[in-house]
Amino acid sequence: MFIHLGEDVVIRSSDVVTILDRQLLTTSEVTNEFIDRYKKDGLVVDISGDIAKSIVVTTDTIYLSPLSSITLKRRAQMVAGFEPLEDVEN
Repeated sequence: MFIHLGEDVVIRSSDVVTILDRQLLTTSEVTNEFIDRYKKDGLVVDISGDIAKSIVVTTDTIYLSPLSSITLKRRAQMVAGFEPLEDVEN
């Protein structure tokens, strides 16, 4: 399944490691160092425009999303609630 992060960006839900609130950018030095390290490697994608509301960490990229972490977590939980097609009885 997939999760829409905002703008035209959609990622595989299985690639998501964590979804963090943007407040960690202002309150956590460790989070800033983590993101800065990925920025140096060109692995941060900012789709938020001016204000990032959430940070989505995947297995290979960090996304700064304009959608709140609560919205993204709901979308991820909704995706997790679907049964794979091969498990559905006919």
